This record gives sequence, structure tokens and C-alpha cells, in this order.
Amino acid sequence: MGPAAPAGTALAEPPDVPSAPVTLVERTSLVEPPVGGADDTTSPARAGRRWRWTSRRRDLAVYGLFLLAALWVTSQIWADPAGRVASFYSSDPAQVQFFLAHSVRVVLHGEFPFYTDQFNYPDGVNLMANTAILALGIPMVPVTLLFGPAVSFVVLVTLGLAGTAAAWYRVLSRHVVRTPLAAAVGGWFCGFSPAMLSHASWHPNIISQFLLPFIVWRVLVVTRSRRPVRDGALLALLVTAQAFINEEILLFTALACGVFLTAMLVQRPALWSAAWRPLGVALAVCVLLAGSLLAYPLYVQFAGPMAYHGLSDAVRDYGNDIAAFFAPGSPTLGGHQRANVNLAPNYSEENAFFGWTLALLAVGIVLWLRREPLVRALAATGVFFAVLSLGERVSWWDRELFTGPWEWLVRLPLLDAVVPTRFGMITAVVVGVLLALAVDRVWSLRPADARTVRTLTVGTLVAALLPIAPMPLNVTSRPPVPHFITADRWREYVGPDQTLVPIPVPSMGNTHGMRWAASTNLDFKIPGGYFLAPRNGNTGDPGRFGGRPSGLGELLDEVSTTGRTPKLDDRQRRRSLDELRHWRAAVLVLPVGQHNAEPLRRTVEQLVGPARRELDVWVWDVRTLTDASA
Repeated sequence: MGPAAPAGTALAEPPDVPSAPVTLVERTSLVEPPVGGADDTTSPARAGRRWRWTSRRRDLAVYGLFLLAALWVTSQIWADPAGRVASFYSSDPAQVQFFLAHSVRVVLHGEFPFYTDQFNYPDGVNLMANTAILALGIPMVPVTLLFGPAVSFVVLVTLGLAGTAAAWYRVLSRHVVRTPLAAAVGGWFCGFSPAMLSHASWHPNIISQFLLPFIVWRVLVVTRSRRPVRDGALLALLVTAQAFINEEILLFTALACGVFLTAMLVQRPALWSAAWRPLGVALAVCVLLAGSLLAYPLYVQFAGPMAYHGLSDAVRDYGNDIAAFFAPGSPTLGGHQRANVNLAPNYSEENAFFGWTLALLAVGIVLWLRREPLVRALAATGVFFAVLSLGERVSWWDRELFTGPWEWLVRLPLLDAVVPTRFGMITAVVVGVLLALAVDRVWSLRPADARTVRTLTVGTLVAALLPIAPMPLNVTSRPPVPHFITADRWREYVGPDQTLVPIPVPSMGNTHGMRWAASTNLDFKIPGGYFLAPRNGNTGDPGRFGGRPSGLGELLDEVSTTGRTPKLDDRQRRRSLDELRHWRAAVLVLPVGQHNAEPLRRTVEQLVGPARRELDVWVWDVRTLTDASA
């Protein structure tokens, strides 16, 4: 076999034409493409009079379909971006909106991009260690300025889904399969798989995978490159951009490429002799250039202020249940949230959920095309990462069976910052590529009754994909940003190095105060928040959600949850005032409509005195209590 040929060209070369260097990935279509087709015309004169279904128009139609599907998925949020958020967990969207507002400050005020003290004041937050999505947030600055971070959030989710599907379609149609339908099916699944839909509600950084197909293809291209320095530099630029979208997904891509190439070489060891030199040169250039571009940001991430090593224990052992590979995802046509309880760590981490039909179809495709090295390498890659996604404890329907291999990998450098359940997203991409290959192979067959075979193929695809067809994301209402904030009344109280303290204090379970700050493009600082930081604020310690433990924050959180007003003693008052001084608090703000607002108001009044109502909030001006000279 020769190297992978561009779509629409003959695979076989005349005997007198020298072969190009052998690639590690070979196209294995069974027949030549048909002569002529939709783009052909019978004569120039007739061509000028007839509308033609060109490849460009076909591509635009596919991209439009993907965009419409993404708008369908996000339609409930588009109805009211500022007032609606995904059900169950509202913390991640608020965090992303905060990061989008930070990008505005980076562009307009020249603020340091990799660290901020606009929340968790005065300790601050290491943004490189918290996926600040600078590569997404900075291009979105005009949208954020004009319409606010809530609109930017839903735009990113929409473009993340559609863009990922479009990117995979582009790469598959140009380099992997000949049949446009095959590329469209593969791109569709890679962009709208249950795992992508699960993350769409909360993690636009994870679903924005539109660079990954090009990174994967460039890695494969360098195995036969005649210009490895140039190709290595192009790969480095893609890697650098992806690092500022999501480093975890970039690491997954690198691991998947390594496993896939190894699986190919095991089957075809002779390929190594032609591939090792351009691959080595290109990767060396990539590492050197990308390493230079990312050296300082990575230094800040791993050794800068508020750096941490390793994830919080709360997520380190997140793994898929084996049964999760056979159940349909919650945000799909056949999914049911209650049925999926305990099969995934939570609803934002349903990283498998193919359904029985598709799971069996994927196995059937591998058995059918098992003679192709490409298919065997893809199968090995998918299974490898499916096993890793089971986590430290392998379970079946929430019953623990035995210890998984992740138990021995979780402490390795870099892998200690990985959420293992997300390895299932690699398996989802493998399934998408297998679907594309299967459709392409069927369309390349020339049986006596081709129409019947293709009809059966389409019917099988519908049966497999319909149960996991995307549905609009479930949303819930969230309280609006107080008029006290949007009308800029807070500016009468808060100075440049002071904080506005929302009540309850912002934390992982209460991020409304972060939305307040984001709505002003972070013009005021807040204590606390939702982020990853070293335990107890000590740089270099293992990570945890939130900053230093706060007695006042925990007190108010308990009141907000229980509705019970505690009776506070002098010691609690002194400690609370010490915390307010540490935060350099200027004003405490409690929305009148806050859940359990009355118990919260009475509790705060025991600490700092009577409140004053202003617009739609209760306000406590505490500047005289927290001034350093007081």
C-alpha cells in the first residue's frame, strides 16, 4: 500500500511512478472512486446554466447542519443566557464567566494573564492551574464587552460543539475517507457524542476540541514528511494554542497518538525505518518551539504563586462504571438521568454512555474490518483508554469488582492531575472514526444490489445513533445579578484594594458572587470563590477546591443551608472581624431575595451591626471596622 491519498484520488500508482514515503496510516478503500459525480457537468455551456452541488457547497451544508444541531442543544440557554444555567451544578458556568471577564481585563487593562487576586483575595488564584481558557476568552472579548460573559459562555458552548464536529469532518473527508457521508457521520459523533453533550452544560474548555483533529493529523503527517522542520513548527503552534484552551485534553491527545502509533508499528514494524527520522526531527522542533512558547506559563502553573501538585481527592478517583458504556447518556433522546445514577461520578462527567446498540455496532465494525491495520490500531487505542477510564476501582452497576490499572498510574507526574473518567472521551473519538470507516467501506462496495446494502447501513446507523441523539440541555433559573451591582452603587463603597463580600461568601457551592464580579468585568475584588488551589494556601501542596478554610464562610454557608440563626459569642465575633480585615472588606452585600435571607441577615447583624437596605440588597458598610488603623 502507498501513502494515504487525498480524497478523490486514485490509491494505486502506476508502476513507473516512484512511491512517496510510507506513512503510518494507510487508507484501505477497496475500490477507486467513481469517475464523474455530482461535481461533473456534461458541457461548459450547460454548466453555466445549472446550479451545481459542488464540494464546497456540500461542506458548507454539513457545517450548517452541525451549527443548527449545536443551537438545538443550547436552545434553552439561548432563551435567557443571563438567567438560565445548566441543572444540578451552577458553579462551573460561573467560573467560566469569571475567566471570560478576566480576559477582558487582560486585553483592556494589560493585567497579568496567568494569575489574579480579583477573587480569593488576598491570596489570589493561579489561573494557569485553573484552565483560564485564554485562547477562547481573548477572541471573545468583543462579545463579552457588548453582551456580557453569560452570552459569551453560551456562544462558546455552541461553537465548541459545532466546531469540533466540523473539524473532524474536515480532517476525515480530506485525509481518511472518500465518502462525504462517512466523514459527516464520523464528525457528527465526535462533536455530539454523549460525552460532549455531558460536558456542554459546564465545560466549554473541554468540548472545544476543534484543534485536536488537526493536531492528530499533523502528528501522522510528520511520519512521512519531507519538510519535518516546517511540519514540526506547525504542530508546535497548534499544541501551544490548545494548551491555552485545555491542557488535560492536550495530554489525552498526545497519549492517544502515542498508543495509536505504537499499535501501528507493532503490526507493521517495517514502517519504522521510513518514519523514525522525519518523526524525530519534527517532534524535536515541536518540543523546542512549543516548550519555548509555554515555558513561562508552565513555570507559573507549577512553581508560581498558589501552584498546587495533584488534584483534589474529591475527583482523583472519578471513574466510569463498566455499565456506563452500554447506557445512553442523560442529555440524549434515550437517556434518563435517574437510570444513570452511580454509573458516572456526576452528570457533568458522563464520559462514555454509548448505548447497547452503538457499543455492539462498534464491536461489529472491528470484527468486520479486522484485517485492516488501521482498524486494529484504533480498536487497541479505544480499549486501552476505556480501561483507564474505569479509574482506581473497577465496578459493574456500582458494585466494585477489582482494582483497576489506574491505581498504579495515578501518582505519576502529570497523570496525577488527570480526571480518569475523561479517558472515555478518547474512546468516543475512536468510535466516531470507526463509524466513518465503516460507512466509507460500505459505500465503496459494488454488490449486485448496492442500494439495498446502503439502505441497510443507514438503517443500522439510525438504530445505533437515534437513542443517543442530542437533546436540549436541561436548565434551571438562577437569581439575577442584583441591581445594586448592575447600577454601580457598589462603587460608593469599594476602593481599589478593598473587597466586596457577597453573603454567603463565594465558595464551590455558592458562586453567585463570582457572577456579580464577572458582570462588572471584575471591577471589584471578592474573597473566596470556586477554583483549585493548594491546601491551606501553601504553594506546592496538593490541590483542593477553594482557598484557606474560612470560619466566617463556613458559618454563613451553614446558615444559608439550614435556615437556622446561631447565637454567636464574643470569640466568634472577633474571629469573623479578623477575617474581614484580612480580606480588606469594604462592604457586605446580601440580596433581599437570597435563600434564607432573614437568618443570614440576623447572623451578620450579630457580627457587624444593623444592615441598611439599598435597592435590592442589604448592605453593611464595614470600612470603619476593617481599616488597618482601627
